[in-house]
Amino acid sequence: MPRLFPAPVPVASRAVAAASGLFLGVSLGLGFCLGLAAPAAAQTRVSHCIAIAEATPGVEVLQQAAFRDPLPDYSVRISYLGHSAYLIQSAEGVGAVTDYPGWIGSADYRPDVVTMNHAHSSHFTAYPDPAIPHVLKGWSETFGQPAAHMLEVGDMLIRNVPTDIRSGGGVEPNGNSIFIFEVAGLCIGHLGHLHHEPNDAQYAAIGRLDVVMVPVDGGMTLDGPTMLKVVERLRASVVLPMHWFSGASLRWFLDRVQGSFAIDIRDAGDMTLSLRDLPRQPTVVVLRPDPLSD
Repeated sequence: MPRLFPAPVPVASRAVAAASGLFLGVSLGLGFCLGLAAPAAAQTRVSHCIAIAEATPGVEVLQQAAFRDPLPDYSVRISYLGHSAYLIQSAEGVGAVTDYPGWIGSADYRPDVVTMNHAHSSHFTAYPDPAIPHVLKGWSETFGQPAAHMLEVGDMLIRNVPTDIRSGGGVEPNGNSIFIFEVAGLCIGHLGHLHHEPNDAQYAAIGRLDVVMVPVDGGMTLDGPTMLKVVERLRASVVLPMHWFSGASLRWFLDRVQGSFAIDIRDAGDMTLSLRDLPRQPTVVVLRPDPLSD
């Protein structure tokens, strides 16, 4: 039986791949043909991702590394910890975890920053480790008011764009945040528990994204067709699926983006990339969920 996540396939010459099996008790059964390709400073840095054109294309070089390994200058490592949690690490050693649920693995590791959203309990914790220096909530303690974050830690800038969520049969305005991480010249966006397509003002506030983390559950966040519209409009160079519970929603998403996006399924939970290494063709990279361990 083929492994769930086949060995990495170079972008320049992607082979036909198939995948099926179990991981973390979730059956993917893909079975489809790919054939495709330090503390905040007193003077806050200005965002360079807003109102900038799409990234200049280059040659994709995605490397694998342990999360404690040092990074080359001007590069970023992204590790998929599971569900909607990613660890983003910079060359200066800054670490940020998205949609932090309180547990990210057995390793003794505390990130510098965690972001959280509260549409579901699996996207936040009421009791974050007090040793974590910066805990950024995607919602305000005042109902309906937007959270506002613009935090610079070392070589990483973190900001948010509020969106609404469904709640109790109605709507909670500004109950979710799209978080953007600006590091090493890259603009990395995490859509959180997105419940509606961003409006024009929100798209403008997001700005250019080189990498976007997208929930592809097909309904608990956005329905599949609307999420496809969001992905196509953002047109990030690298799309990282998350928040998939079975192979069905992930396969549906991959089936519909192939042709517009290259598909790269990796037998690894992390990737390293830089601005100069972004792929020529926008690429969906499926990483293996892998909580931190030593």
